[in-house]
Amino acid sequence: MGSCWNHHSSDYRQRGQSLVEFALAATVLLLLLTGVLDLGRMYMAWVAIQDAAGEGALYAAMNPRCISAADGPSCATPNNAYDRTFIAIRQTPGTPLDPYQVTITITPNDPAQICFGTPITVSTTYSFTMITPIMRGMFGSGVTLRAYAVQRALNHGSSSCP
Repeated sequence: MGSCWNHHSSDYRQRGQSLVEFALAATVLLLLLTGVLDLGRMYMAWVAIQDAAGEGALYAAMNPRCISAADGPSCATPNNAYDRTFIAIRQTPGTPLDPYQVTITITPNDPAQICFGTPITVSTTYSFTMITPIMRGMFGSGVTLRAYAVQRALNHGSSSCP
């Protein structure tokens, strides 16, 4: 009868050990998966600001007289490079970023400085916030994402161009 008791006790110990090992492995796996989730969100946000910079640069290259809404009545929203960049960010499906927190910089931003062939750079910057504690511990509370695109002006931005 004693050997029967020891046999069952051994089974319970093995089951308990397996349960503890599973709990430890599942915790590590869950932490890794949440980290991958944050990295995926960060990559998606970067793709959104990169695509938006490209959209804005292309619009600026084709319409160098309309960099911002202040460049004249024909440049009113949405007919300028700043707005086209912002709209591209806002219309990215499922993007994990707030488009109102994206900084857009266009260089040169004065149509008088743009002639045919002038490189126009659209830069976008976004402070991405991690949602998982492990990623916050590794990278801090936020990561600054930057993207830019360069296009050469296809038209004159100013009538004073040679």
